[in-house]
Amino acid sequence: MFCPECGTWNRASIAKCTRCQADLPDLPEASGSKPDDELDTIRRATGGRYRVYRRLGTGGMANVYYAQHAVLERPLVIKALLPHLARDAEMRERFKREAEASSQLSHPHICSIMDYGEVDNVVYLVMPYLANGSLADVVVRDGTVPVPRSAAVCAQVAVALDYAHRHGIVHRDIKPDNILFDEDGNALITDFGIATARFHARLTGTGRAMGTPHYMSPEQAMGRMVDGRSDLYAVGVMLYEMLVGFPPFDGADSYSIGYKHVHEQPASPDIVDSRVPAAMAHIVMRCLAKAAGERYQRGNDLADALIAFLGATGAADEQRSAWIPRRTGATPSNVRS
Repeated sequence: MFCPECGTWNRASIAKCTRCQADLPDLPEASGSKPDDELDTIRRATGGRYRVYRRLGTGGMANVYYAQHAVLERPLVIKALLPHLARDAEMRERFKREAEASSQLSHPHICSIMDYGEVDNVVYLVMPYLANGSLADVVVRDGTVPVPRSAAVCAQVAVALDYAHRHGIVHRDIKPDNILFDEDGNALITDFGIATARFHARLTGTGRAMGTPHYMSPEQAMGRMVDGRSDLYAVGVMLYEMLVGFPPFDGADSYSIGYKHVHEQPASPDIVDSRVPAAMAHIVMRCLAKAAGERYQRGNDLADALIAFLGATGAADEQRSAWIPRRTGATPSNVRS
């Protein structure tokens, strides 16, 4: 190191400067971990616009990194498609679709996409950093979510879906992993990777089911055309799981789970757990109707029911005002895909 007193270069292992004998500062211990080559790759691919600090985790499609904007110092997340998937044309298209779908939407309960890029075999998108994790984290940690909080979270999700549906986008993969929380506890929908939209050509033909089996609507499990009411079925599954600690259907494989969604009736959550109010169970079971026409027809309809439940029980007083969403928008027909 260079001596801070006289500027002479010294070996790092010595305690005093060889020229002026001044004490040299202690060096931090060298890291014993192997450098992450992909961090360097991401830094190069993003052109130095972001400071990439560490990997937060790895999912089925992408690695997720914590970063900051190099100039604004805003905390961000960089989501990079796994290298072997980045070489697959359909996977690249699905990843690009997430960026395109999210970029069409500007809503307080939808996680925005701030940047997207493809450099060689690196495909990435940039999102805000949401500090409080996902709904899946909450369910795993706590088992269940209190009824008022469950209603407030799903009301936020429902109004966000109503907005997305009015803009021609059906999410098709609503589940706890895709609901994130900001520092105030507000819910935001993320991961539009398999969304269908009126401005997209279909990636897959009818007859191929895409989504997460536990949260698929009956029509989605059968590979049929879906609309916004399929997303509301998934909200019902998610709400069921928040209230009792597990989804309404399980099985040995995706086929058996899908079969139950299509053919079997779930036990009402107030029967599974007597602490669940009957009024809340009624909302859940309407979401889980087999026929789409028997469900709530719009996200705002579901949000109205949940907000009315909170008001009728006095539970709204227990929630911070930010948790109760505001309804917006006109009343169009359901979006078909």
